[in-house]
Amino acid sequence: MTDQLSREWPSERICRLRLQRPRAYNALSRALVAELRAAIAGLGATRAQVLILAAGDPGFCAGADLKERATMTADEKFAHNRAINALANEIAALPMPTIAAINGIALGGGCEIALACDLRYAAAGASLGLTEARLGGIPGAGGTQRLPRLIGSARALEMMYTGEPITAETAADWGLVNAAVAADALEARVLQVAQTIATRSRRSAARLKDTVWRGLDRPLAEGLEIEGAAIRDVLGSDDYREGLAAFAEKRPPVFD
Repeated sequence: MTDQLSREWPSERICRLRLQRPRAYNALSRALVAELRAAIAGLGATRAQVLILAAGDPGFCAGADLKERATMTADEKFAHNRAINALANEIAALPMPTIAAINGIALGGGCEIALACDLRYAAAGASLGLTEARLGGIPGAGGTQRLPRLIGSARALEMMYTGEPITAETAADWGLVNAAVAADALEARVLQVAQTIATRSRRSAARLKDTVWRGLDRPLAEGLEIEGAAIRDVLGSDDYREGLAAFAEKRPPVFD
């Protein structure tokens, strides 16, 4: 890791990647995007079971580094966008639960990488938005697709057409974040959720994630077939046998 990104281990099974470009509001420079992608790719070689995306002050992420982008050619701007898009897709594809801890602001590409996470918690008073319309642009790292699926097309289009951020409290009301919590309690709340998840079966969590996300884009009957195939495998797994044994013996299960 460099001074733009740190990797922290609250426990052996919880990895926290923290953006650290405070003077740029943690904007996604080409270097930071490359580091994030490398760090995410490397998680498979660790015992990480939960990923937390977080940031130091003053905010989660202001989106693409527009000062850097102003110096780019048209092809370089597109390549920068595609790299942020790939980052979001790689976060979404991780075979583990992912959580965004949003402080301050999550705008543009910063909001989009939060949208790629499975769960999102925001500090009270934080601002979230897809603000590309202010610059004559549109979201290009998954926002046009993930946001409507999360909060519905009408609210998503209002956010994207106007480019105006919403508060953490409104985001919680709309289902954009799981909860808005006091700023000084954000990291503790996220860590508490991560610690609970980390006590569960990593294999079952990966299968659950795959089942939910694949099923959402399909008719209900097809989704139920995906669920049926998943539950057949899970019920025959070593982890489920351990879970049943632990229940019978009145002890916590111990998963690999």
